Formats: sequence, structure tokens, C-alpha cells
Amino acid sequence: MEEGRDVVFDIRFTRGEIHGLPAAASALSGGGVDLIFTVGEAATRAAVAATSTVPIVFVGVGDPVAAGIVKAVARPGGNVTGVSGLETELAPKRLEILKAMVPTVRRVWAVHHVDDPSAAAAARNAQEAAPRLGVEVLARSVRTAEELANTLKGIAHPDGLLAPFDTILDIPGQMLVASLWARLPVIYPVALWARGAAPPGVPESGLGALAAYGADYESEAIQAARLVAKVLRGAMPRDLPVEGVTQVRLVINLRTAKAFRLTIPPSVLGRADEIIE
Repeated sequence: MEEGRDVVFDIRFTRGEIHGLPAAASALSGGGVDLIFTVGEAATRAAVAATSTVPIVFVGVGDPVAAGIVKAVARPGGNVTGVSGLETELAPKRLEILKAMVPTVRRVWAVHHVDDPSAAAAARNAQEAAPRLGVEVLARSVRTAEELANTLKGIAHPDGLLAPFDTILDIPGQMLVASLWARLPVIYPVALWARGAAPPGVPESGLGALAAYGADYESEAIQAARLVAKVLRGAMPRDLPVEGVTQVRLVINLRTAKAFRLTIPPSVLGRADEIIE
């Protein structure tokens, strides 16, 4: 399939501004497109609100059922299907890995946007798993950037952080900065954050998150492309079950561990799919 001959892409990028998503989605749905491909929960919600007829395929959604995007994984209903990041299902495992990496962890904070039901559901799942791990999970929801900053500054004696999947208010990015300043281990649901570098202005910039366990954006997009092909060939989204990510990766950043003066147990390193050294 050749771009420009067999397929034309009309890309709408709002530069991280979620308030621009409804207009972008409406422009696409009214522009005669054959399919809308969305990245992230906010963009998917905007597309769902804009059209009930144009097929939608999503990626970057942590829990599409909790978010109200689909009725059920097996039978999505409506005009939407896609690939779930399994944020809720994998939350207990992330907590378990964080505890295994840093056995002294006792209190973990999970900060998320108040309008991010996927992250809220993931936090609840982590809380349910916490007692058997000897850990307390404290969930905090925020609404504004100022509230987020104050919450991260006011976190009381945590031993670790659980980052959310979505990027509303850039909560994952701000949590990474906070974790590097405070030398707090944080685990993410997307591999990118452990591979990526922290922004300038934080101690030892160039470090990433201590670890990530979950989706890999590239493999998730390839997986979703197969759903897109099926829809373009005539399949109805309501008949295509939502797929969970098929590649779940554990990425550990040893550079960050060294900066934090942490020694990751060999048993955990042996489970890693990727080690950043």
C-alpha cells in the first residue's frame, strides 16, 4: 500500500492541547474520511463524541471499558475498536515489580487526572493487590497543572510512585521530574519513559524512569494497523474485539538505579526484556 496512491493521511496534531481535540475530530468526521485513527484516551473520546458512523481505531488507551469508550472488550459495539494498553490489568504486576526492585518500598503514590478513569481503575487494582505485597498505595486525583505541581511537592514520605498511562497535564512527565529530584523510584506503564531522557533542569538530566512494565508504542501501533486494514477492507469495528497489547515489556534503567544508589536484584534483572546501561 503506497501513501498518496492507495491511502491519504490527514493528520491533526493539537500539540498536547486537549481542548483542541473536539474541533480536530469534528473536522475529520465531517471531511469525508473513511477511518479515524486516534492516539490516547482524550483524542479517542473526542472522536467518539464527534461521530457515531465513521469507524474509529484507537491506541494509547489504558482501559477502554473503564473509560467508557467501548461497552466490552469482546463486543465493543458502536463504531470503535482498537488496542488496549491493559493499564488496569497490569497495575498489580507493576506494583509487584517496584517492590521486587526496591524491597524497602512501603508507601506508593498514584497520581492521576480526575477525568482519567483508566488511571483511577488502575490505581484501585493496585490498591487491592497492595496488602499481599506489604505496600500501601495512596491514590490522588488532580484537575489543574497547579494542583498537580502542589500535589507532587506535597507528597508525604513516599517510597515510590506509580505513573499513569495517559498524558493529560503531562502527569507522567511531571512525575518523572519529581522522582529524579527526590530520588524516588517510579514505574511506568509504557516502555518509552524508561528509555527516554528527563528534560533539562533536573539533577543529572539524561536519566529516564527507573523502570517500565507495559506497552511499547511501536509494537502497539503495528498491532493496531492490522485492525485498520481489516476495517478498510469492510469489517465493522463493532465486530472486531478490542485487543490487549501483545508485547508487554519490562524495561529497567540501570543508569537511574546507579544515580539513586539502588542495587536491582539479579532475579529482577533476569526478567527484564531491556536493560538501559
